[in-house]
Amino acid sequence: MRGGTAVTEPRVTSFQRRVYDACRRIPAGRVASYGDLGHAIGCGSAQAVGQALRRNPFAPEVPCHRVVRGNGALCGFSGHREGPELERKRRMLMEEGVPFGPDGRVAAEGFWYFGRSERQETEFSLAKAGETAKETAAGD
Repeated sequence: MRGGTAVTEPRVTSFQRRVYDACRRIPAGRVASYGDLGHAIGCGSAQAVGQALRRNPFAPEVPCHRVVRGNGALCGFSGHREGPELERKRRMLMEEGVPFGPDGRVAAEGFWYFGRSERQETEFSLAKAGETAKETAAGD
């Protein structure tokens, strides 16, 4: 009890709990994709992960701002897809040292991958950087 009022723990599903526990593992200065987080907990739906994070009652202890699209786009924060909340997410990530590319997306070296060794993560980041360069060139 706090001040004569009972404090209750927010109700979350077991799926949400798994999402939040995995999200806590993402280090400051790095991001993970919705899909990679989902894969880490045995869920094939990036959208389901996003919905769980949208309802995150434990922020900032569960750093949901560190989860982005696989292509580095921020895509949403606090239930908003644009506007001040998305800019707040960008500021929070920048303050943590997450690198951004000239296109406004998180740079490949800013990604952190669940269950990958440091060598595998480096190889994946280099491959992802090559894909991003190809996408950028194709868009010109």
